[in-house]
Amino acid sequence: MKTLPMTLAQAMHDAAFVQLNGVVFEAGYMRVPDDFTVADDVVMELKLGETELAFTRAEIEGAEYLDDGVYRLKSGVLLRFLAPVTVH
Repeated sequence: MKTLPMTLAQAMHDAAFVQLNGVVFEAGYMRVPDDFTVADDVVMELKLGETELAFTRAEIEGAEYLDDGVYRLKSGVLLRFLAPVTVH
Protein backbone atom coordinates (compact mmCIF):
# COMPACT_ATOMS: atom_id res chain seq x y z
CA MET A 1 0.00 0.00 0.00
CA LYS A 2 1.47 3.33 -1.06
CA THR A 3 1.57 6.08 1.55
CA LEU A 4 0.15 9.52 0.88
CA PRO A 5 2.80 12.03 -0.13
CA MET A 6 3.63 14.97 2.07
CA THR A 7 5.44 18.09 1.04
CA LEU A 8 9.15 18.36 1.69
CA ALA A 9 8.40 21.24 4.07
CA GLN A 10 6.06 19.00 6.11
CA ALA A 11 8.66 16.24 6.21
CA MET A 12 11.42 18.63 7.36
CA HIS A 13 9.32 19.93 10.25
CA ASP A 14 10.64 18.62 13.61
CA ALA A 15 13.15 16.28 11.94
CA ALA A 16 16.04 15.46 14.27
CA PHE A 17 17.71 13.05 11.85
CA VAL A 18 17.96 12.68 8.08
CA GLN A 19 18.63 9.39 6.31
CA LEU A 20 20.70 9.79 3.13
CA ASN A 21 21.02 6.69 0.96
CA GLY A 22 20.52 4.54 4.06
CA VAL A 23 22.97 6.40 6.34
CA VAL A 24 21.45 8.34 9.26
CA PHE A 25 22.84 11.82 9.97
CA GLU A 26 22.00 14.16 12.83
CA ALA A 27 20.09 17.20 11.62
CA GLY A 28 21.78 20.43 12.60
CA TYR A 29 20.52 23.58 10.96
CA MET A 30 17.21 23.13 9.14
CA ARG A 31 15.30 25.87 7.33
CA VAL A 32 12.17 25.11 5.38
CA PRO A 33 12.50 26.96 2.06
CA ASP A 34 10.13 29.91 1.77
CA ASP A 35 9.65 33.01 -0.38
CA PHE A 36 12.75 34.61 1.16
CA THR A 37 15.24 31.80 0.46
CA VAL A 38 17.21 31.83 -2.77
CA ALA A 39 18.80 28.95 -4.68
CA ASP A 40 22.21 29.14 -2.98
CA ASP A 41 20.90 29.52 0.60
CA VAL A 42 21.82 26.61 2.86
CA VAL A 43 18.60 25.02 4.11
CA MET A 44 19.94 21.86 5.72
CA GLU A 45 23.14 20.97 7.58
CA LEU A 46 23.79 17.38 8.65
CA LYS A 47 26.47 15.75 10.78
CA LEU A 48 27.75 12.21 11.31
CA GLY A 49 30.88 12.06 13.44
CA GLU A 50 33.41 14.35 11.76
CA THR A 51 31.45 14.41 8.49
CA GLU A 52 29.38 17.51 7.87
CA LEU A 53 27.12 18.03 4.85
CA ALA A 54 25.21 21.10 3.70
CA PHE A 55 22.39 21.27 1.16
CA THR A 56 21.17 24.39 -0.60
CA ARG A 57 17.65 25.19 -1.65
CA ALA A 58 18.62 24.43 -5.26
CA GLU A 59 19.81 20.94 -4.28
CA ILE A 60 16.59 19.94 -2.52
CA GLU A 61 14.12 21.85 -4.69
CA GLY A 62 12.09 19.58 -6.92
CA ALA A 63 12.62 16.52 -4.73
CA GLU A 64 10.35 13.69 -5.89
CA TYR A 65 8.28 11.84 -3.29
CA LEU A 66 8.66 8.09 -3.81
CA ASP A 67 6.94 6.27 -0.93
CA ASP A 68 7.20 5.66 2.81
CA GLY A 69 8.58 9.14 3.47
CA VAL A 70 11.42 8.80 0.96
CA TYR A 71 12.31 11.60 -1.46
CA ARG A 72 14.68 11.49 -4.44
CA LEU A 73 16.72 14.61 -5.08
CA LYS A 74 17.65 15.66 -8.63
CA SER A 75 21.16 14.34 -7.87
CA GLY A 76 19.70 10.87 -7.25
CA VAL A 77 20.27 10.96 -3.48
CA LEU A 78 17.46 9.30 -1.50
CA LEU A 79 16.50 11.04 1.71
CA ARG A 80 14.04 10.58 4.53
CA PHE A 81 13.42 12.94 7.45
CA LEU A 82 13.16 11.27 10.86
CA ALA A 83 11.58 12.77 13.97
CA PRO A 84 12.17 11.41 17.48
CA VAL A 85 9.39 9.36 19.03
CA THR A 86 8.28 9.75 22.63
CA VAL A 87 6.87 6.64 24.28
CA HIS A 88 4.60 7.23 27.26
